[in-house]
Amino acid sequence: MAGSGRRPEHRGPPELFYDEAEARKYTQNSRVVEIQSQMSERAVELLGLPQDRPCLLLDVGCGSGLSGDYISEEGHYWIGMDISPAMLDVAVEREVEGDLLLADVGDGIPFRPGMFDGCISISAVQWLCNADKKSHSPPKRLYRFFSTLYTALARGSRAVLQLYPENSEQLELITAQAMRAGFTGGMVVDYPNSTKAKKFFLCLFVGASGTLPKGLGTECADGEEMHQAKFTNERMRFRNAKGKSVKKSRDWILEKKERRRRQGKEVRADTKYTGRKRRPRF
Repeated sequence: MAGSGRRPEHRGPPELFYDEAEARKYTQNSRVVEIQSQMSERAVELLGLPQDRPCLLLDVGCGSGLSGDYISEEGHYWIGMDISPAMLDVAVEREVEGDLLLADVGDGIPFRPGMFDGCISISAVQWLCNADKKSHSPPKRLYRFFSTLYTALARGSRAVLQLYPENSEQLELITAQAMRAGFTGGMVVDYPNSTKAKKFFLCLFVGASGTLPKGLGTECADGEEMHQAKFTNERMRFRNAKGKSVKKSRDWILEKKERRRRQGKEVRADTKYTGRKRRPRF
């Protein structure tokens, strides 16, 4: 159920659609990677996580780990679930920092109660609306997913699910099953008046109902709205706005290696060549 950062066309089950060739193709597509990163950033922002401690997040439909990369960069830990073996193989090759689980989320979330501090999903949940097998009932699979997700999340946490609904009926089906499972919340729509920038985020609360965040691009002042639209279209995620290191810089690489050491993973020793750009090959 890999999230590709693009509107998927239904060509059979996701584990077949995202075969080895497709998995590598989309992971190497710079445009797809950028869109995936932007949506992951927005989803994590909507989670409203505490600033003073790292959290454990669930990434539903994690694919090759592009959304997980952003979670790691923010200093959090994550476990990813996906139905596509090819996608997870690419994630392993990329040495993502999260743990990976091959599973169909339509069969439920197999983790202990209250384990996660939040959940994100990028371009994946709409796959549950498809009956790819005779035994599949979209309403039942959606309810199974949402009810077990509700149990796996800590009280007071959130789940933010970015999705591409095919129509209003599909959107209503997804939302209804989430509410039936015990969630509160609703849909946050960024740039609702734009055909290209419009994005749907189902923002769900566990336990006490929270205030639903406002979608981007919904302000009345045209100047402010245009400024926000311009911001999201620019590559500003790693521009030290929050005092963080620029991506791929030496400091960024050293920070990433230190995180991996804390997780008990083997990491090459730091040298004076760490982070140095290589000369182009002729």
